[in-house]
Amino acid sequence: MILHVLFWLATLLIAFVAGKMVSKLKLPAILGWLIAGMIFGPNALALLPQDVLDAAWYKTIIMWMQCAFGLMLGTELVWKRIKNYGKALMVTTLTQSLGTFFLVSLVFGIVFQCVGIPVYLAFVFGGIALATAPAPALSIVSEFHTKGPVTDTLLPMAVLDDIVGIAVFFTVNAFVASNVSSGDVSLIMIPVMILLPVVVGALVGFLAGLILQKAKGKGVILLTLIAGITITVVIGYILNTKVFTNIALNYMLLGVSFTAAFANMIPEDKLEAVTSYFQPILGICLLGAIVDLGAPLDYHLILGAGLYTFIYIAARALGKYFGARFGAKWMKMPETVQKYLGFTLLPHSGVSLVFTGIICATLEGGGESELVVIVKGTIAAAAVINEIIAVIMAKKGFEKAGEI
Repeated sequence: MILHVLFWLATLLIAFVAGKMVSKLKLPAILGWLIAGMIFGPNALALLPQDVLDAAWYKTIIMWMQCAFGLMLGTELVWKRIKNYGKALMVTTLTQSLGTFFLVSLVFGIVFQCVGIPVYLAFVFGGIALATAPAPALSIVSEFHTKGPVTDTLLPMAVLDDIVGIAVFFTVNAFVASNVSSGDVSLIMIPVMILLPVVVGALVGFLAGLILQKAKGKGVILLTLIAGITITVVIGYILNTKVFTNIALNYMLLGVSFTAAFANMIPEDKLEAVTSYFQPILGICLLGAIVDLGAPLDYHLILGAGLYTFIYIAARALGKYFGARFGAKWMKMPETVQKYLGFTLLPHSGVSLVFTGIICATLEGGGESELVVIVKGTIAAAAVINEIIAVIMAKKGFEKAGEI
């Protein structure tokens, strides 16, 4: 185990250096982190072999990191800040997420109808496609210190998008389960998956807020944050493994709720101090999360990508871009948000791979192994190709909006 931990730390160090080198090319450092994860993952040099990625200690650290970088989103959910966006934020979130779901489902529905594949599989691709992986965009925000309407819209939207993604995907999963006669996640559990992390995170965050209101000094504040995140992760882990064994609560959503609770309890100047104190830890968490995102990706899939992969990437990109643009224009949001928000929503792979694993288990349970091959092959190849393109496009979006 000690050797594996050292290999993981070495991978993070190499990824950090790779990010610095990529930055010199005026590209986001995350691209270097992602490629380093891919190169040193189990499908290439295997400095991070599969048994490390599956190890309990590694998964625990990644869970903590996912919960921790929820702090970057939760600090934006201060009621005084978001009430100005209110309806516009909700509407734009729905148009870009549901718009992507419907467009991808429609395109694949037509394709599958023509080639004789069950049309319900089109909704699987739509359900996977609507979700956005927030970590890549957040790392760009952190690295380039972006500031402006696009950034202000993206950060709270990342939280809402996650909630919509969970609700739609697991509704689709339940629908597919009923079609293949496999009992999986019932519709009743969907609100539980959304509300339970919010309640747990908010309760721990409330207690942390009481301490932070009186806390003075960097050490006490950092200790409170680290302890709060750890307690939140432990409760989430117990609920995931001991109470709800057939669903998975979202650790980032736990972290967002934890942070949003105390963020609304302390003055803004103190919140800024809390955020600045935690920034170095947040940077390490983002690095670890992105390397973890890249590690399972197989670069060989780029060469083996088929027509379905390119249809998926194109349909999803169009859904995200025009869905965001339509909603932002309808709500009369700033012109930069209308034009460039969609580009920042393209990163996808972490969420897509998790959703793919869940839906494939459902299909396999119903004996649909041929459909599993289609889904796995399409999404795995898309994860590699899309993520590299998406990181560059997300940075371009912030750049064009004048927020870097």
